[in-house]
Amino acid sequence: MGTNLQLAGLGPDDFGGPALEGCNEVLSLTRPDVVTGVHRSFLDAGVDVVETNAFGAFRVVLAEYGLEDKVEEINLAAAQLARQAVDAASTPERPRWVAGNLGPGTKFPTLGQIAYVDLRQAYQEQATALLAGGVDLLIVETVYDLLQAKAAINGCKRAMVEAGRRVPLQVQVTIELTGRMLPGTEIGAALVALEAMRPDVIGLNCATGPAEMGEALRHLAQQARTPVSAQPNAGLPSVVDGAMHYDLSPDELADHLARFVTELGVTVIGGCCGTTPAHLRAVVERCRHLTPAPREVTHEPGLSSIYSPVSLHQETSFLVVGERTNANGSKRFRQAMLAGEWDTTVAMAKDQVKEGAHVLDVCVDYTGADGVADMTEVASRFATQASVPIMIDSTEAPVVEAALQRLGGRCILNSVNLEEGDETGGRLDRFLTLAREYGAAVVCTCIDTEGQARTADWKAGAAKAIHDVATERYGLEAADLVFDPLVLPLSTGMEESRHDGVETLDGIRRIKAELPGVFTIVGLSNVSFGLSPAARHVLNSMFLHECVDAGLDAAIVHAARIIPLSKIDEEVREVCLDLIYDRRRPDYDPLAELLARFEGVSSGALEREDRSGWSVERRLEQRIVDGDRNGLEDELEEALGGGHSPLEVVNDVLLVGMKTVGELFASGEMQLPFVLQSAETMKTAVSYLEPKMEKADQGGKGTVVLATVKGDVH
Repeated sequence: MGTNLQLAGLGPDDFGGPALEGCNEVLSLTRPDVVTGVHRSFLDAGVDVVETNAFGAFRVVLAEYGLEDKVEEINLAAAQLARQAVDAASTPERPRWVAGNLGPGTKFPTLGQIAYVDLRQAYQEQATALLAGGVDLLIVETVYDLLQAKAAINGCKRAMVEAGRRVPLQVQVTIELTGRMLPGTEIGAALVALEAMRPDVIGLNCATGPAEMGEALRHLAQQARTPVSAQPNAGLPSVVDGAMHYDLSPDELADHLARFVTELGVTVIGGCCGTTPAHLRAVVERCRHLTPAPREVTHEPGLSSIYSPVSLHQETSFLVVGERTNANGSKRFRQAMLAGEWDTTVAMAKDQVKEGAHVLDVCVDYTGADGVADMTEVASRFATQASVPIMIDSTEAPVVEAALQRLGGRCILNSVNLEEGDETGGRLDRFLTLAREYGAAVVCTCIDTEGQARTADWKAGAAKAIHDVATERYGLEAADLVFDPLVLPLSTGMEESRHDGVETLDGIRRIKAELPGVFTIVGLSNVSFGLSPAARHVLNSMFLHECVDAGLDAAIVHAARIIPLSKIDEEVREVCLDLIYDRRRPDYDPLAELLARFEGVSSGALEREDRSGWSVERRLEQRIVDGDRNGLEDELEEALGGGHSPLEVVNDVLLVGMKTVGELFASGEMQLPFVLQSAETMKTAVSYLEPKMEKADQGGKGTVVLATVKGDVH
């Protein structure tokens, strides 16, 4: 629409005066004949759908022209003009449709330029008028901010409820030449966040031509469960003779779109900037009778930040949920929050990501604190400064919603249970309603009106009860639900607690087997509550290993405090397993044995080992295995001083350590976060040695072949 209005040679008077020049949306009032002419030209070209002249016709944008009080009038006129043109062109054999379009506006909610609620209300107002004008579907287009898209989608849904009319909802993001959305959002993150909002169509439009959006469309075609749309610009823009020019001819645009249909299975096609009736006529002639390629969709349930997606299922590992940004579990985080030292909270978040956290558990609930205000401060910062998704941890619905209104990615709520039952207005109802509205996943704890589920039967029963309510009443999917079977302390010595470890492990197995598609999570540190730090680290690590073997998907942990099994003494391992599985004998109590073994032992002693008698080669090799960079450069210099060349240190020492890491990972003795620490240590060592390598060490110019597994994330 915009391109063709610009080609109409309009002047200030056509817009209603110089102050309104450039506000294309007002032309539906001042020059309805021109707008209608554009619609007719598109319909004459053979299109099935025309968009209204309403791209910027909502309060936020119109206020920049002083037209905020004309939102209803402008949108109603825009919809009616398109409706009239479409009805005149439609026949029983060839119906046509009107799409009410909602653009992104000029304010960035993720950056705090506009409040989510204000933006949602503005979109609701616009959508209400478009529906009243008779549109057949709504398109949220040119999305550059995921939070803006959520506001628009929910505004449209509210308008539909208000109008008593449900129409299809299409959402399209804009991928820049960088291959990401404007803030740096990957297409995978956009799909995870927006598909959870349940639109009817997901696709791309604007910013680039079809060639540049091909790979992002390929991702959608492979993973989106909705139909996929593509409305590229007519190539890339340039200025020719003082006017904007797009470089694709009609036939070239048509050829690209035909390939999207026949190779990727795209089923909604069209054009954006630079698209003229000639372009659309060529597209219709080229594509009208094509058969879309069948799509084999692989859905991967996950979460996302505004940058990247994270799968809930981690191959050969578990989803690490960092626990240090929790006011109840971290004294440092709590003190920073209460003192308003927000940069410290951000630094703690970044530290957890460096330590291997895939998700951050964020809890600001603390007696006497203002949870909504504190969550607003934290979430608004984590939205852009934390690169991983957020688990919103609170018992208060207003606190949870404060976070959801600032986080554009897909979050997970922690948590719901049946302690208060499932009545309307209760915690379960409020949280599941929020999850559906904002597209969030939910942690479901195995608690019912009888209390905390202690046996595997009880855990499985409580989980099924929540599952059935969430899926049948609130429309959530099984993959939206992450069940916590409850980890209870094995450290009390009380008889009724002795079998809690086994019951939790059996509970994990039962939930996974009886509720297909759901995920499981535990709060790991509960298992060792009350023990000394050294004993806690070991028991936590052993219990985590057993949980993962039982099918656990995720754990809330301090990743830096988990010890690889390869570093735990064999006898200590057995004591921990005896405690977990309650293998007591008349003369042996594993809890007493564990306490005795760690009496007076500091947690640091678990990490430190006397290596004074080791050769420098063995020390460096072990550094790689341990992922220990502290003092690395000194030992590298010692190896070089002992006669090794830099390349020999890499090939004969460091790579031996990496081989050990690979073997430990393959056997399950080392988890993925520790593998990454080892890789970072190796990278640091090589970076230090590389400038010292002679050219002769680096080899000649040969042939390098790089490959990845088909479908791999790389």
